[in-house]
Amino acid sequence: MSEVLLDVTDMSVVFGGVRAVDGLSFTVHEGEVLSVIGPNGAGKTSAFNCITGFYKPRTGRVLFRGKDITAGRPANIAAAGIARTFQNLRLFGDLTVLDNVRAGMHVRIRQNAFDAMLHTPRYWRSEEAATAEAHRWLDFVSVRSDRTSQVRNLPYGEQRRVEIARALAREPKMLLLDEPAAGLNHNEKEQLLLLLRRIADLGIAVVLIEHDMGLVMKVSERIVVLSYGKEIADGTPAEIRTNPAVIEAYLGAEDEEARREAAEIAAEGAAEFAKENPR
Repeated sequence: MSEVLLDVTDMSVVFGGVRAVDGLSFTVHEGEVLSVIGPNGAGKTSAFNCITGFYKPRTGRVLFRGKDITAGRPANIAAAGIARTFQNLRLFGDLTVLDNVRAGMHVRIRQNAFDAMLHTPRYWRSEEAATAEAHRWLDFVSVRSDRTSQVRNLPYGEQRRVEIARALAREPKMLLLDEPAAGLNHNEKEQLLLLLRRIADLGIAVVLIEHDMGLVMKVSERIVVLSYGKEIADGTPAEIRTNPAVIEAYLGAEDEEARREAAEIAAEGAAEFAKENPR
């Protein structure tokens, strides 16, 4: 097993009298693809917001590469090596495709206000380097559209990939993706599946929230399941697909036919993952 990259211990998030996250603990290893799943309102996005500094947990601790980031600011956490996307696209619609990706590099561009105002040689060198790197990441995520046009003009599936390219441009050690398959058609989901595997091959840990169980079962090495803010399971796709607590949390204890159907879908995905990823 590779080294632990992220260590979440006893995390709790409370809004008023509601515990959105309740005593959550899990780890993420270098280069691992881990999915966090659960019914709507299970606390998945709240957990992501705590890890990335947008929420402060009521209890618990978050370690990243051995450093405590529990009370960290989002910008500092991003600079430490955690990048993320959101449920809803957060692109700059009026900017070009290239400039959206270049915006992800602002913490790494080596120029100061003096360089920017006077357009010094260092300014032009850094701008050229940023543009070249933006093209490299857009190639990596397979964006084929005109990169000098406004990003709002791209098809939705390509906008999703631009958002991932922008996150990768930060050169993260871990990438958090919040429902990356939402709104994608079948072919786009297949492309996303391949992209997630390629990102993991770079050694970047991928943690995703996703409702498409076929995708989850195919791409995940490990799955954490939440229900009402609590972790109810943590295991491989093969272990999760037959876990009674998971099936009940999604479908209720009485719907035997639906449980059977869900188990069959999950089993198919797990079998395909095992075939493509022999141990």
